[in-house]
Amino acid sequence: MSRSAGHLIVATLENAEVERVYAVPGESYLDVLDGLYDSSIDTIVCRQEGGAGFMALAESRLTGRPGIAMVTRGPGAANAMISIHTAWQDGTALVLFVGLVPTADRARESFQEFSLPEWFSSTAKAVITIDDEHRAGELTAEALRIAASGRPGPVVVGLPEDILVRMTDSPAPTPSPIAEPTPSTADLEALSARLRTAKRPAFVLGGDGWHEGQGRALSELAASAGIPIFADWRAYDAVPHTTAAWAGWLGYGRADAIAAGFAEADLLVFVGCTRSDVASDGYTIGFDAETVLVGLDPEATQHAGRIDQQILASPRSFVNALAEFAGGSAVRSAGGSGDPATARDNPDTLAPDLRAERSDEWMLARAHAQSRFSAHRPDAEAGAGSANAADSDSNPDSGSTVVSEDNPGVDLGVVFGILDDRLGGEAILTYGAGNATIWGHRFLRHLHPASLVGARNGAMGLAVPAAVAASLAAPERRAVAICGDGDFLMNGQEIATAFAHGASPLIIVIDNGVYGTIVSHQQNHYPGRPSGTRMVNPDFGTWMSAFIGGHGERVEATEHFAPALDRALAATGPALLHLTIDPETMPPAADEIPA
Repeated sequence: MSRSAGHLIVATLENAEVERVYAVPGESYLDVLDGLYDSSIDTIVCRQEGGAGFMALAESRLTGRPGIAMVTRGPGAANAMISIHTAWQDGTALVLFVGLVPTADRARESFQEFSLPEWFSSTAKAVITIDDEHRAGELTAEALRIAASGRPGPVVVGLPEDILVRMTDSPAPTPSPIAEPTPSTADLEALSARLRTAKRPAFVLGGDGWHEGQGRALSELAASAGIPIFADWRAYDAVPHTTAAWAGWLGYGRADAIAAGFAEADLLVFVGCTRSDVASDGYTIGFDAETVLVGLDPEATQHAGRIDQQILASPRSFVNALAEFAGGSAVRSAGGSGDPATARDNPDTLAPDLRAERSDEWMLARAHAQSRFSAHRPDAEAGAGSANAADSDSNPDSGSTVVSEDNPGVDLGVVFGILDDRLGGEAILTYGAGNATIWGHRFLRHLHPASLVGARNGAMGLAVPAAVAASLAAPERRAVAICGDGDFLMNGQEIATAFAHGASPLIIVIDNGVYGTIVSHQQNHYPGRPSGTRMVNPDFGTWMSAFIGGHGERVEATEHFAPALDRALAATGPALLHLTIDPETMPPAADEIPA
């Protein structure tokens, strides 16, 4: 079958069961766009390349398959760079196709020419240029493999304009499944021995790869063994928050009591993540503990400090192997035989090799600290003018914004309690960066895997495009973006993409008129000298309503939030709630834990 190289690339993506590509069109890759015309793949036309890259990243985070973005050369590639850096630091599989100048125009400073490897090689797993039309399918399949294998990450593929239109008889390859290493019996025996002798062991879960419920299975095993589970920064959906072992999340905005528990552990088992600067409070805590590292990266990228045992495994292969090992041990210790799954279903025989004489006291103390930290305000349905809400002035441990005549706007402690009640842990939550997101991290539950997309590298502008992609990838679930006013306008244009392709995200914009995170740093280091942080905003609710079928509201008082939220949740298309707060409002303090 003779076809163009551009069409061969599309056929290879089809063979890889790619459902969507996120693209900003360009004349440099017209033949690929033409191939997509007759394809089973949906082409999601985005409004800016950074938004396209973030949508592809969200697709990968939620589905476990590499997200696909397509952009044009020069300026288009520059805009997409933010998604490559995010995918690199976050360890998320992403393939970015970039149109290039014709090969005859290289090294002549031609229109929009740039060096693909010099731009991207420091933050991509591989940079590939397709210079041979006969290898277009092969190299596309290779890019998908590299992105998803080992520690996941981004791969950038260059598409010279003239190569794409050349004809080839090469078949479209079907990418091979990625092999997952499995822990050996010796690995599990050594880990089991460490867990038995530790007085204060803890699991730390993070990274991608928790899509199939491995977190729930591990949490049941951990709870039976009296081992608490912490989550790495913005990986809180790895484990359901209802498990007895759930001990809270590490990183920015975490509770002091939770960080203290992490620091107190004498054995830390990292699964899918590492002891990074964020999790360790800037390389200051958690370094004295015996350390087991479980992951797919033999080089232990981003890990700091000791490694007493390293197990090469994915979250899936590790949890499955550990559960089988513990279940088999339970059968053997009981003198029985048969299916290890039977032992795993019996809490009385589960994981005896992991507990030894350790009581539940250590785990329960960690879980209690987390439950207090995430507890809602008792008056979660109260309005700003109620007596209970007024009590927040005299209750610094409420974790809430103090709302009074001198502090206009909504009470975020109340608002996020209401939002959590309405969502019930069922939504997909997306975050960009900024102080506003900390309220969502603290108060919004996760009960299911693949329910959180946040930029772990702190990139702004991810919340809106990620929510659009989440709504497309999982239309049966509610996608909710939590963003500040600064974060929102960095990629708020992708709301137009939602309308164009039938997505229906709910967007919560928290407006304090400043870059709040930077203001908080200025207050610490340059008190009384705010500089370069003020913003002027439109009425975002009115802006959303300007789209045909859009639902937007501006909420300026706490008592107005619940009915506004109900109307937004009942809307049939994209909806936005614009919440105003006082510029002095900071995120809930790390030591504010309600009694």
